[in-house]
Amino acid sequence: MDQPKLERLLRIMQLMTDKNRKYNIGELSVILDISPRSVYRYIDTFESVGFIVNKDGGKVWFAKESKHFKTIADLVYFTEEEAYILKRAIESIDGANPAIAGIKSKLYSIYDFKRVAEVVVHPGQSRVVNAILDSIACENQVILKNYRSAHSAAISDRLVEPIGFGINMVDVLCYEVASDSCKFYKVSRIEEVVPTGNSYRFREKHKSIKTDLFRFSGTEQLPVKLRLSMLAANLLMEEFPLSEKRINKISDNEYIFEDYVCSFEGVGRFVLGLCNEIEVVESNDFMKFLNKKRENSKF
Repeated sequence: MDQPKLERLLRIMQLMTDKNRKYNIGELSVILDISPRSVYRYIDTFESVGFIVNKDGGKVWFAKESKHFKTIADLVYFTEEEAYILKRAIESIDGANPAIAGIKSKLYSIYDFKRVAEVVVHPGQSRVVNAILDSIACENQVILKNYRSAHSAAISDRLVEPIGFGINMVDVLCYEVASDSCKFYKVSRIEEVVPTGNSYRFREKHKSIKTDLFRFSGTEQLPVKLRLSMLAANLLMEEFPLSEKRINKISDNEYIFEDYVCSFEGVGRFVLGLCNEIEVVESNDFMKFLNKKRENSKF
């Protein structure tokens, strides 16, 4: 495909996924500077590879249920934390600047989905990531070829149904058929993703993936409640901006943080680093986790 055709395909994809406006064939023809017949041919091309085109009142646009829509959306996004930081930064800029309204409109339209920033994927892992994204979009089982397990030190193939990626696509949550359970797999330990051609069979056993404000992903919701000094509260908000929503000021030097986390690892690192500034109020399981960390310390 020559470059002008590729550019027009990308441009028509942009226009037909616009959240704020829908176009008819005539308008697309004028914008792209091609004939209406050529517009129809481009639309036929998209439909032939799985896109669903909605048509109403002469307008045409891509349906969100198109099989590649999720794949495209997951390739470029902001994490909720990144979007929150951008929102705060934009709000501090002079509102008289004419560019600000456009930036806000674009950011907030995607911020509703809480995934709006560019993800940095290691170049050597992009092939694996793309294959998993395709399997999720098409809801197909795949084989994780020669997966290197850190727990068992074994290398084996895993038949899975991929569910979703953790933060920054470092790991992926999958339903593993052999163990009848949902597990996280490190992308860097997957040698290759092999399509099976089979659709999902165990959708009802899939768990939803969550990411806590300490940037750890998982399927669990573990309660944590901390009493913080002013220093600890300020450092928590600076390092993990979303925590601001979970902190209540009791006095000038006493703050309460309360939330659910997916893993004790992230919040545990923060607490151990400021052990003289933080008191653990809840939970007993979190205290056991911290005590075990202290027992195994080399200091």
